[in-house]
Amino acid sequence: MTPSSLRGRPRRTTSHISVRVVHGLLGGVVAVLWLVWPELTASSSGDRPGVITPVGPARSAAAQEEVEETPTADLVLPLIVLGTAAVLAVYGYLRRTRRTRTRTTPGGLPSATPAAPAPLTELDERTQALLVQADDCVRTSREELAFAEAALGHEAMAPFARAVREAEWELSATFAMRQRYDDGVPSEASARRQALAGIVGRCTEAGRRLDAEAAGFDAVRGLERGIGAALEVAEARFREAAGRTSTAEATLAELGRRYASTAAAPVVGFVEQAKDRLLFTTLHLNQARQSADLGDPDRAAAHLRAAEGAVDQAAIFVTAVDRLAGEVSTAGTLIPAALTGAEAEIAGARERAAEWAEMAEMAEGAVADIPLGELESRIMHADAVLTAVRETLTAGPYDPLDTLRRIVRAVTPVAAGRAGVLPVAGELVARSATAAAADFVATHRGVVGAEARTRLAAAQRLMTEEALTADTLARTALHLAEQDVRMHGTPVAGTAPHSTGVGGALLGGILLAEDSTPGVPASYGGPRTRARRNFPLS
Repeated sequence: MTPSSLRGRPRRTTSHISVRVVHGLLGGVVAVLWLVWPELTASSSGDRPGVITPVGPARSAAAQEEVEETPTADLVLPLIVLGTAAVLAVYGYLRRTRRTRTRTTPGGLPSATPAAPAPLTELDERTQALLVQADDCVRTSREELAFAEAALGHEAMAPFARAVREAEWELSATFAMRQRYDDGVPSEASARRQALAGIVGRCTEAGRRLDAEAAGFDAVRGLERGIGAALEVAEARFREAAGRTSTAEATLAELGRRYASTAAAPVVGFVEQAKDRLLFTTLHLNQARQSADLGDPDRAAAHLRAAEGAVDQAAIFVTAVDRLAGEVSTAGTLIPAALTGAEAEIAGARERAAEWAEMAEMAEGAVADIPLGELESRIMHADAVLTAVRETLTAGPYDPLDTLRRIVRAVTPVAAGRAGVLPVAGELVARSATAAAADFVATHRGVVGAEARTRLAAAQRLMTEEALTADTLARTALHLAEQDVRMHGTPVAGTAPHSTGVGGALLGGILLAEDSTPGVPASYGGPRTRARRNFPLS
């Protein structure tokens, strides 16, 4: 039996033949020496069979001549030994040279030039794909976990909820690293390559944590044993979302009547998309029940997961409409107080500008962090914005959130904390923009890339600390996500699945697993397990 350490090694036939040839030559030389050795010994000692060697001075001239011939015979053996040693040395040198030329270990010259590292742009693209994949895994796991908790309780799902939280922590740190990378930190090429490697490592760890719990999650939820309880939860969610859809439609119509068209722009079309998701849900809930009745629990579980994903997105759409209506109403009530607070901040800024002017004359130099001219320019800009806002309020229907955003952005650069209403207003507009971007990414994540997701994650981190920055990042994220949808096409319910090339496959607008088989529903788990319910639904 071949030892395991030798398996897989190439057989060097030529080398073995050379060894055998040398061994044969050495054996022949030894055999010849063995045969001629007695004759050589006898001639060197002067012995002859049947002849008595004379002793003392009586030795003849023939004996003296024999003694003179002895040194020549004695040289034969050393010459043979030296020749053999030379042959062995040449053979060893040639063999070592051959090994050195063909070896691939660090001690010798490689047989082939090692592959150059991948270009930074190529590595960057692969990293973005892994980031999108990890984000999709976390979102899908969180989605199915919510349905499982509704059927089995939070206590039964506690280990799997903990795994999702740990994956979310890894992903949050990964998005922070990616944001710094996009901001140009670090700047050196080698350091940027290391940063990308760190992002890959964290994405892998997030997926590994979810993959480790996928089998246990399936065992506890038990869809393959029967979908009865899970089907009841999904149908209840379906009825709730369907009832809220008609209410959301009425709410959206009211927003259009009371305010400017831009007020409802973030949720335009959401009601129609919710209806599409509900239609998709109806289809797959029926197919799940039929598969269960036919004794095909695996296919029933796959159809159920597709229905759960669809009804979850329908709920996101109708919730977004209701939430925006509440935010618009709150912004409308805040505008008068925000205007009063803004005027107080501008008055305080004028006082500071006057003081700085006097101090600058006395000190003959700068007396503040910003030049006096810069402060005066900011005051003039804030005044102009407040004047335009007042004209907008009296001109007719307006967009309360956008109006409040204009006030906050104009006055914050000169504010000194006199008006507490401005930070509240800034947090409201930032929260609204972040929620709008999050809803869009969640419901179109099959085509939304890493850049939009990274900006969204940054906005969510900064929302309570830097409201203006968070608002800017959230609006950028929404813009990038909309660009991705325009580039890859808007999914239409009931259409055949197609690969997006970004984050997975779409079936009727529902995100499905990134699997080679289109139309496979994604489940709780990481990249290795989320496509385990491999039943095409088309």
